[in-house]
Amino acid sequence: MDDLLKTFQISSAGMQVQGSRLRVISQNIANADSLPQDPNGKPYRRQIITFKNELDRSIGLDTVRVNKVKADMSDFGKRYEPSHPAADADGYVLTPNVSRLVEMSDMREAQRSYEANMQVIKSSRSMLMGTIELLRR
Repeated sequence: MDDLLKTFQISSAGMQVQGSRLRVISQNIANADSLPQDPNGKPYRRQIITFKNELDRSIGLDTVRVNKVKADMSDFGKRYEPSHPAADADGYVLTPNVSRLVEMSDMREAQRSYEANMQVIKSSRSMLMGTIELLRR
């Protein structure tokens, strides 16, 4: 029974980090079109999340945790739009380094991982309920 409770905690930690990952992805998608307002300004910079294993002393096992959310330092895009207030002398505006295709792929991966952890919890719960039912007889 103790192992089933540990399973709940491990899967719960996995669901929490994937929820955090989904929030970061959503923020990136929401700001994919955010442009600077002046020629010296910078557009939105994509955020990425990293994870780490951390000892959960209550169960004596490593669980996954958010390590940090940091800026993706890849290059900004450029778009020719000479009438924009943030256009440089050549008429180009810096655009966010966010690719909707990459974000949607990451979102799908996070969703699948979240669902897998949810399925582990459902299966463990079913096993626990079966055990309780057997003990009642």
